[in-house]
Amino acid sequence: MAPQYQFRPMSVQDLPLVHRWLGAPHVAQWWRDPDVQFALVSGDLDDPAMDQFIASRRDRPFAYLQCYDPKAWPEGGLGEHPAGTRGIDQFIGEPDMINRGHGSALIRDFVDDLLKAGTPRVVTDPDPANSRAVRAYEKAGFEKIRLVDTPDGSALLMVRNA
Repeated sequence: MAPQYQFRPMSVQDLPLVHRWLGAPHVAQWWRDPDVQFALVSGDLDDPAMDQFIASRRDRPFAYLQCYDPKAWPEGGLGEHPAGTRGIDQFIGEPDMINRGHGSALIRDFVDDLLKAGTPRVVTDPDPANSRAVRAYEKAGFEKIRLVDTPDGSALLMVRNA
């Protein structure tokens, strides 16, 4: 059986799509200013500590996912973790793909692959008020750990261990 989701590295050609997604109301609600976020995302394309992906289902791109080394951004407020820990953030860009179980499923697929490849821990830090994201991460096997202070405000540290 073919994988349910495909993850391909994001490229410069994907930037217009990601920019459009960042401007969608359901994304901007949590990712805030689309232009600021777009500058960060596009600026990280060549950062070796940040891997960015476009997630597709049935050859249709519908989501963005970033996977990074939290030690590269110690000001992020995520604390100490085992060597090799990766952080993730993601959003579903296409409005007709939200509230259908894709968030938790694509997170689970992506993180399962990381853990199978030897990553000891994966962390994420959704806004505690973003109940849809928190629920998706819980369904994907993450545990709530504690509230943390980040440059973007209070966040909920969630962890999934190998």
